[in-house]
Amino acid sequence: MSKLLDDIIKVSEEAGRIMQTAKRPKVMEKSGHANFCTETDEKIQAFLIEKLSGLLPQASFLGEEDGQDVFTSKMSRGYCFVIDPIDGTSNFIYSYHPSVVSIGLLKEGKPYMAVIRNPYDEMTFSATAGQGAYMNGEKLLSSDAPLSDSLAVFGTAPYYTELQDQTFEYARKLLPLCVDLRRSGTAAWDMCCVAMGRCSLYFEMRIQLWDYAAAALVASEAGCSVTDIKGDPLSYQGATSILCRARGVSEIPKPFLTD
Repeated sequence: MSKLLDDIIKVSEEAGRIMQTAKRPKVMEKSGHANFCTETDEKIQAFLIEKLSGLLPQASFLGEEDGQDVFTSKMSRGYCFVIDPIDGTSNFIYSYHPSVVSIGLLKEGKPYMAVIRNPYDEMTFSATAGQGAYMNGEKLLSSDAPLSDSLAVFGTAPYYTELQDQTFEYARKLLPLCVDLRRSGTAAWDMCCVAMGRCSLYFEMRIQLWDYAAAALVASEAGCSVTDIKGDPLSYQGATSILCRARGVSEIPKPFLTD
């Protein structure tokens, strides 16, 4: 299995080069506010499916683009790759980095392997269930600092305008509890930032399985607690709210306990 992970890492690096060298692409809108897809998203997804199928022919695929975005009962059996060719498409369109390639591998419906590639900073995050998380081969451990001494990061769930008021109310209440708030525009990257100790908390009111399938495993293997907003386990079957806390944030902060 270590060879499989190494091979997935190589595929992610090749996919990252496609992203990094792409010219400004044609942009297509999907349903939801500011929900974009580009020719490069589709190109990278096709590339990932081709290459990953060669590594694990028996695996099924769930991907954000090209109509392959519905979780089925088949995907909860055996192996299933869950891929996001460009997490942070709006960032990619406007050259506002980061954007990342996210590859999660589920086994019997549970997170098993994860690779996330940030090609702009040449950073590769990887994890295997029960074997720790790594960045460019170095083991990761999330911060043990309290929230009051840490940055927090959040996502605005921009495709779901009905969640905006609740999102910014949580952010408003969270701000005085931490050093400051940040927003990157990519859920997978945010969770990697918590995993490697750059910040100690990330939340978002709704993200899709391809946003968290890989990153939640990386964060968990780095010692983080990864749940939904209410503290319940993630289902790994579809969309969810998410709360990722580093080791130093042992309790769910009060803003998320008010509802």
